[in-house]
Amino acid sequence: MSKRDFYEILGVSKSASQDEIKKAYRKVAMQYHPDRNPGDKAAEEKFKEAAEAYEILSDPDKRAQYDRFGHQGFGPGRGGAGGGGAYGAGGMNMDDIFSQFGDIFGDESPFGSFFGGGGRRSSGGRSRGIRGSNLRVKIKLNYEEIAKGTTKTIKVKKYVACSTCGGSGAKDKNSVTTCSTCGGSGQVRRVQNTFLGQMQTVTTCPTCNGEGTTITSKCTACKGEGRVYGEETVSIDIPAGVQEGMQLSVGGKGNAGERGGSNGDLIVLIEEEAHPQLHRDGLNVAYDLHISIPDAVFGTQVEVPTIDGRAKIKIPAGTQSGKIFRLKGKGFPSVNSYEKGDQLIQVNVWTPQHVTAEEKQMLEKMQQSQNFVPKPDKNEKSFFDKVREMFS
Repeated sequence: MSKRDFYEILGVSKSASQDEIKKAYRKVAMQYHPDRNPGDKAAEEKFKEAAEAYEILSDPDKRAQYDRFGHQGFGPGRGGAGGGGAYGAGGMNMDDIFSQFGDIFGDESPFGSFFGGGGRRSSGGRSRGIRGSNLRVKIKLNYEEIAKGTTKTIKVKKYVACSTCGGSGAKDKNSVTTCSTCGGSGQVRRVQNTFLGQMQTVTTCPTCNGEGTTITSKCTACKGEGRVYGEETVSIDIPAGVQEGMQLSVGGKGNAGERGGSNGDLIVLIEEEAHPQLHRDGLNVAYDLHISIPDAVFGTQVEVPTIDGRAKIKIPAGTQSGKIFRLKGKGFPSVNSYEKGDQLIQVNVWTPQHVTAEEKQMLEKMQQSQNFVPKPDKNEKSFFDKVREMFS
């Protein structure tokens, strides 16, 4: 069964602002929340579906990737689910979704008690640490790497988990105590009297920020952050057919979070290395072939460069300058389909700019021949027809 469009799931247009997307998610999530629809599996699936849509559309980088490639932009090897990230509900459990849900509604939401303490159900209601930020890197690829796909191993300077304290930020296990304000739950309950009676709300504990614990003695290596600045070697799978300007997201390979918080993502920007002879146009590859006047008259066989080696082509006798030959399937593959481009070879008959006296006499003699008077074939396609055909 194919996935539904994320914008359709939230009921917003593709030009919707982040605020509109957030409001739409609130509405859909409230409608299909499991607490409001106990035992209703269909409602639970729609709740997960909405969380999946919001996870992508609320992140500018992931949204841009989705707008360009759709769901296939997050398949295996695309840096989403295949890159170690939790792409949508397929990689999220209900605790993750509830945590996200609580962040959207806010700790002061009047629905706090109804939605399980502002949605922070993970680990018994506690949120652990602060999520790390995303990182951006640029990777330059040559035509062969783009055509076949490749794996790049790079070193990334970033925040990594502190090895001394294991990311906790505490000097030792005895330096972590249960929060006295919330008793370790990470939540504070508050009862308010209203004209409708008593209303109970649950908010994140302001003392421990929802972690349920406080640190009495900080780790000296990371000064209580649970992370230090360092370096990590990251392996990135790049699918065949990527183009200049495309972005891939490698989940969990960004900066480490503070005090055990989840890692950010690594955003990879694709750059193309110029080829000395070939030119790219979408999925197609273009090459300018220059031949001499005798070769154009008598015909010849030549070798031309391609993105994966060299290929021989036959130039028929009487080939006109501007003739375009097509090597089927010798272009780039599409990143999100089985389509493949072609190599287009345009013939240019080379006119010498300097000739000897003997060559000049030969040319003047040929000039008098009727065979050298231009007689274009009426069936010969015009330049504009060739351009249209080339890009069709």
